[in-house]
Amino acid sequence: MAAYKPVVVQACPKLGERITQDTLYWRGYKTPVQIKEFGAVNKIDFSPAPPYNYAVTASSRIHIYGRYSQEPIKTFSRFREAAYCATYRDDGRLLAAGSEEGSVCLFDVGGKAPLRQFEGHTKPVHVVGFLSDKYRIFSGGDDYSSALWDIPSASEIISYSEHTDYVRCGCASKVNADVFITGSYDHTVKLFDARTKSSVLTIEHGHPVESVLLFPSGGLLVSAGGRYVKVWDVLKGGQLLVSLKNHHKTVTCLCLNSSGQRLLSGSLDRHVKIYSTTSYKVVHSFNYATSILSLALSPEDETIVVGMTNGVLNVKHRKPEEKNENSQKKRQPAYRTYMKGRTYMPKQEDFCVSKPVKRVLRKYDKLLRSFESSKALDAVLEPPIMLHTPEVTVAVMQELHRRGTLRSALAGRDEKQVNLLLTFVARRVIEPRFTPVLVTVADMITDIYHPVVGQSAVVDKQFLKLKEAVGKEIDYQEELLEVLGMMDALFATFTKKRDTSLEENKSNGVTEIIETNRSY
Repeated sequence: MAAYKPVVVQACPKLGERITQDTLYWRGYKTPVQIKEFGAVNKIDFSPAPPYNYAVTASSRIHIYGRYSQEPIKTFSRFREAAYCATYRDDGRLLAAGSEEGSVCLFDVGGKAPLRQFEGHTKPVHVVGFLSDKYRIFSGGDDYSSALWDIPSASEIISYSEHTDYVRCGCASKVNADVFITGSYDHTVKLFDARTKSSVLTIEHGHPVESVLLFPSGGLLVSAGGRYVKVWDVLKGGQLLVSLKNHHKTVTCLCLNSSGQRLLSGSLDRHVKIYSTTSYKVVHSFNYATSILSLALSPEDETIVVGMTNGVLNVKHRKPEEKNENSQKKRQPAYRTYMKGRTYMPKQEDFCVSKPVKRVLRKYDKLLRSFESSKALDAVLEPPIMLHTPEVTVAVMQELHRRGTLRSALAGRDEKQVNLLLTFVARRVIEPRFTPVLVTVADMITDIYHPVVGQSAVVDKQFLKLKEAVGKEIDYQEELLEVLGMMDALFATFTKKRDTSLEENKSNGVTEIIETNRSY
């Protein structure tokens, strides 16, 4: 008796993931560390000065974390209600934050109590930042206003009330100490100059603005709102350069890497997208457990910190580069020993002893070997196989058809099994690699279960889905044939024109030769 030959599953080529330098770079982070905060994390900001601690604003507290610490090394909790937008000054010595009460608090990183408290907003302050001269603070609140404050005198310099909705984001220029930008839920981004009494530039984003970001050069502005990330040229009066729509939900935060060559955006769709700032194409993405509210990258790109709506802080550290040559030298003998004899070619006088390879059969192969057709079909109709490896299901159906037992395997099934069969066929029949087999299967199912149509609403629904899928595929094929006909007509026209032009050239050449002969 000949040995049983397992079912041959048709192998289809798959497009492998494109491995780029960005992929390798952004994958070079360790398994993330999860830190639970007291509420949703609305702001993360890294200190610009070593050792690059970062401030996390959540609920009514501001926690300062060390680079590798999982517990806060300092806490500012002098807030009666929620705190917002804790931001470091450029030297890392002062920290400013807004509050639900409408005040702006200034803290010394080494102290506990606020150094200054600026009163003037009538509603919660969600935006706070330092101007690049280090002596002034700008703020924006839910009272539709933005203000500029003087740190030494603890007084308000100027206030702007040009927005018509909540001011929820802002940033300061690092090139010009008088320029800062605010974004509002009124769909606008406004650029202010402290030397003027009104905004210098207004940009219409088109959606409630959740985050704004200025490039280090000060010439390009990035705004995020809705599903869009838009890049504007400030020097050309706010001209739109590119509009990116790579997220499925609202984009909540933006960040640049240390070199300014990569732009990061976080969204409520649980993804962080990384763009190249030259082509503005997505070069990598991270997936997280829940919606993202805040995002920060350390000054040396060594740490990525993401804050989420459930109060979880996700911290990823870059893996250290292995530069120890001694450890590599120690591994080499073990590797050579392992590979020893792998490339040896037997000589003519050698006697080769082959080790018998034990063949492990799959469940459906064992059932087919025992001629249990119906059970073999049941084995490949299990959800994991149907969803992830449909080619195995189709290969078994093809084998049953070759044996002539496919009809008997499909017959005698209850409502649940017929529903499962029809679901698979309706979903996969339009795939070209499965169409020849599944069309035969669909014909057999229709013939077998035609008498019971109308007795089960579930089965009838699946039959209608199958009919709809086949009908759509036929329409697509007809449209493709029409397009092919048009293309054939075009190609035929081009060919005729070319032949005509060649004939004219030849005839012109003959007449010229005749005329020259006559002249002689």
